[in-house]
Amino acid sequence: MQIRDADYADVPEITCIYNDAVQNTTAIWNDTYVESAERAAWLRQRKEAGFPVFVAFCSETGDITGYASYGPWRAFDGYRYTVENSVYVHPLWQRRGVGRLLMQALIKRARETAVHVMVAGIEAENTASIALHKEFGFEDAGLVKEAGVKFGRWLDLALLALRLNEWPEPPCGSTR
Repeated sequence: MQIRDADYADVPEITCIYNDAVQNTTAIWNDTYVESAERAAWLRQRKEAGFPVFVAFCSETGDITGYASYGPWRAFDGYRYTVENSVYVHPLWQRRGVGRLLMQALIKRARETAVHVMVAGIEAENTASIALHKEFGFEDAGLVKEAGVKFGRWLDLALLALRLNEWPEPPCGSTR
């Protein structure tokens, strides 16, 4: 299994993994499938904003086994050093270390690009994802009861956070 930056040739597989999560899981709180053109626009926006999108792939077959990214946590200036991550693994490759490799890549890139905190918003019953994040040092940051709805039921949102460095103060240029 290997990790690399995603490119536009990966969009069909990324779209399939995304749509499977829409259809079958509470990992994505959307009810609507996306087309490859929408995922290509998403990939372009991430790249233009300087945010990574990684794919995991089987080195023997070349099959895309998962993807991960991070992006803005909230749209206010004060959150510019905080990101929210997303990690999605193809159902046939789950529980085989793909998510772990993608998380390693995300955290490494975040540290290299001056991210201070990485946040994860996870459906509270997704114990596998919560456990994976905790393996990397994420800590519980709160629980929002009935924050969303999918499959005809309320969903609780578990928030987890990982501080990536020990900055005593924000970087230069953060005067306000």
